[in-house]
Amino acid sequence: MEDRITPRIQVEMSDLTTDGYVHERVPALRATPGAQRITWWENCLPGRTDLPRRLPEFETLGLVEADDDFAAPPPPPGIRSYCFQRTARPGQGILSPRPTRGVELVLISPKHPERARQIRDWGDFVHIRDIAAASPPHFTMITPYENARNEAPRFMHLYELTTDDPEPAFKAMTPATSAYQQRAGTEGAHTWDEWSQHPELVIEYVSTFRLLGECRA
Repeated sequence: MEDRITPRIQVEMSDLTTDGYVHERVPALRATPGAQRITWWENCLPGRTDLPRRLPEFETLGLVEADDDFAAPPPPPGIRSYCFQRTARPGQGILSPRPTRGVELVLISPKHPERARQIRDWGDFVHIRDIAAASPPHFTMITPYENARNEAPRFMHLYELTTDDPEPAFKAMTPATSAYQQRAGTEGAHTWDEWSQHPELVIEYVSTFRLLGECRA
């Protein structure tokens, strides 16, 4: 990642060990036209209970940075994959010369598919906006993506962090955002309720991951 504009990202949720994912899946991804870089990540808090989810837990996260021509080969058993494309709106946050060592993966959907625009507007102009304005430690870019097939999970928010211990940074993000909202007041920040929830919000999955390895396609 490192603040680059990537047209597509293939998200792979693997029940395989890291070694199993690298040996059984990465070679096929590297050989796929349109792939640019493949990274694999360790789940920092599998089975977390602090946030709701609909998608099953997994051990290893694979991210394929790709161009618009990328079409991933079918995944083998033990891997669930989703292709996300950049939204028309830009990411928010700060550019950093430091590499991305951790990510927060957020997958959400609207309760009613026809109201997806409401969730997208809330995500861009309220939720992501206040986090970016608060600039929590280690957080750099927050980039929105949408499911290339317009199915659930409908949207991905990919948070890039400059620490290889992203879970404490994630835990500190909410208090930092709340403190910003209290400081900003009527000068642009939203209320806690406006920021933390939306009547159409469905949380499909949230967790943090640390970088284990990468390769270029």
